Amino acid sequence: MDSKQIILIKFGERVREIRKEKGLSQEELAHKADLHRTYIGMIERAEKNITLLNIEKIANALEVNIRELI
Repeated sequence: MDSKQIILIKFGERVREIRKEKGLSQEELAHKADLHRTYIGMIERAEKNITLLNIEKIANALEVNIRELI
């Protein structure tokens, strides 16, 4: 597994962890972040290489600093 894939897996796991801590469904997070529900699922499963802009949207929706997602 290459380092790019490892980064995506760690990021997705962290998004899922924080989302669950906050009691949000994927659909609720997607709505708050103005993203599609399936996109959130793909991020959590490390199937999508997310952009910096969408990282910021997710961090804002989760009410965390971007650094907490890394």
